[in-house]
Amino acid sequence: MEKSFTEKNKCCHCKKIILPALKVGTKHRNHCPFCLWSQHLDDEKPGDRKSKCKACMQPIGLTFKQEGNDKYDKLKQGELMIIHKCIACEKISINRIASDDDTDTILKIFAESKKLSSIKRKQLQEKGVQLLTNQDKEKILIQLFGLPTT
Repeated sequence: MEKSFTEKNKCCHCKKIILPALKVGTKHRNHCPFCLWSQHLDDEKPGDRKSKCKACMQPIGLTFKQEGNDKYDKLKQGELMIIHKCIACEKISINRIASDDDTDTILKIFAESKKLSSIKRKQLQEKGVQLLTNQDKEKILIQLFGLPTT
């Protein structure tokens, strides 16, 4: 039996209804704009929807999309991304932030990420995921608000 619109569009964590939006980064939304939790739907690649897990994925930190190097071999800074960890199988995924995501929650995730264990930090690093730190705070604020704030 197919799920109703309400069941299909309810956050697995906060249970709020996630309505389709027309803002930047919301067409293929994969997380709740309120609590930023996601659901483990993809298996091999983004959008494949082949995962059998289906558990909730907790936002555990922030990173920047890897954009490669510029012509001077300096690392380019990409867009701000959310790091999610599946609460069942512990798969890590990186997801772009949408323009209507709650900025207070994004900043709360950043603050909470400082409490991650050294083991979890090492696991992220081994997967090539660079967890953002206090040194990145101004860049985060610029991406969220356009100007650094104090």
